Amino acid sequence: MCGAELMNLPEGVQRVAAVLQTHEHPHTPVMLEDAARTAQQAADALGVALGQIAKSIIFRRLSDDSAVLVVASGDRRVDQKKVEALVGPVGRADAAFVKASTGFSIGGVAPLAHASEVVTLIDEDLFRFDDIWAAAGHPHSVFQLTPNQLCFMTGVNESDVVEWTLADMPAGARRVLLDRSASVQAAGKTSMSPCVSVCRMDEKTDICLGCLRTRNELIQWSTLDEDGKFAVWNSIDKRLQARWV
Repeated sequence: MCGAELMNLPEGVQRVAAVLQTHEHPHTPVMLEDAARTAQQAADALGVALGQIAKSIIFRRLSDDSAVLVVASGDRRVDQKKVEALVGPVGRADAAFVKASTGFSIGGVAPLAHASEVVTLIDEDLFRFDDIWAAAGHPHSVFQLTPNQLCFMTGVNESDVVEWTLADMPAGARRVLLDRSASVQAAGKTSMSPCVSVCRMDEKTDICLGCLRTRNELIQWSTLDEDGKFAVWNSIDKRLQARWV
């Protein structure tokens, strides 16, 4: 991208493009016809999967008022507790704080070229994809990169910062488990097994994607009395209600 082309871009996009040039990045910012203020809008405009959109979520760290930027996959929800475990307690950031700390407006916050130093965390689930897209300093602008390039240009490594999803749980297993859990909760006690004949452990959470029991709960099940089994069912019910699809 030549100097004349840069001058025709919005100021925020110019800043992003300049940083990309410094890193000799092969892809320049792309201006979209319509605004892409949400990950879904960006995915629709680009014709890519929602998860390929590297969305930017800003928090305000309570201890020093620093901006904490979480760059997460578009189909994931940021887990504030996981963020706080890495950087300390955080709160919501309003539009004025986002603009002052990053130099960008909400909907166009890029993962780099910020107005001031920010604490950055990168969602490891972005590494599911070869190519991803991030905001380029304006709601109408994005740029292409790889997860490795994102880590390199921001100078940070990926982290576990999003909620665990039941997206990989077989739909049939979830329906059966929901029905059984409702029956157990209505009865107030049970010795019914949660097993739905789908035995596959999730590597990240070490939870079975069929019955939502932890490895320890699976091992201990046969030795538990009725109260102990009901306690496990309570845990399963919480996982069913707290997780998203």
